[in-house]
Amino acid sequence: MNLELIEKKTGYYKAFDGTPIYYETRGSGEPIVFIYGIACLMNHWHHQVEFFSKTHQVILFDIRGHHKSVPVGNIENLKFEHLAFDLQGLLKHLGHTSAHIVGHSFGAPYVLKSYEQFPEIFKSLVLINGFARNPLKKLFGFEFVEPLYHFLKEQHKKSPDLWNALWKTMIDNPVAFQVAALAGGFNIKLTQFKDIEMYGRGVSRLELPLFFELFGEMLKFDGTSILSMIDKPTMIIAGEKDFLTPPAFQKEIADRISHAEFWLVPYGSHCCQLDFPELVNFKLREFFNASQAACT
Repeated sequence: MNLELIEKKTGYYKAFDGTPIYYETRGSGEPIVFIYGIACLMNHWHHQVEFFSKTHQVILFDIRGHHKSVPVGNIENLKFEHLAFDLQGLLKHLGHTSAHIVGHSFGAPYVLKSYEQFPEIFKSLVLINGFARNPLKKLFGFEFVEPLYHFLKEQHKKSPDLWNALWKTMIDNPVAFQVAALAGGFNIKLTQFKDIEMYGRGVSRLELPLFFELFGEMLKFDGTSILSMIDKPTMIIAGEKDFLTPPAFQKEIADRISHAEFWLVPYGSHCCQLDFPELVNFKLREFFNASQAACT
């Protein structure tokens, strides 16, 4: 079945501070929510949407500050606890008390914080290429990400127009797409180039002040204490060739959740769901079915 043939319903709901949260749903049945990473797009899940909307209601939404979920009511409300309220509010708006919830990359701490605040909305959790604490502390063995982040944030304050233009130029071009792939963000031999291209263009359109706030929250986040609280079915998916969030970060999560299922994807990059969509979909379906059976 082609994705274009699956009926899509779209809408907005007003979050606690007035921020409009844009969402899309497809299919019917037991709900699954897919949450993308920072500066990403719903397109990251198009293989999963096509597969699961035949049997479930698939729910996608733009994280506050991203794409159609703007303007943000208050820039101070970009902490993970605020994002958790958005997820809980979205499910309530759609008439669901709980759902299977899947988070990729930045979506993993989003899921963890949401679980800490609203465990009742979870049927199960899946974390793909995620982390419970800052994975960029020593990226490629060097501690440069945080100093670079603070430098760019300060420079943007001084010359916002200049840095907005530079941001779009640096991100939205073929060279940047290749660099993102080579850095382990994608497996360029497996992921369709149009998906990498769409990602780059999505990143370039994100407002820098919002990106800086969200990125800063990611660097500060430490959800390791949340892991031992989790008592719902959980699966952790790691990419063997993920250099942005190496498998050790996913293994740490799995080891701290007593019942978690851990799956290492051979040759998987930071976007396993795009590298090996059929395999990831099969594993997710098995997990959701087992989770549902355990609840009945």
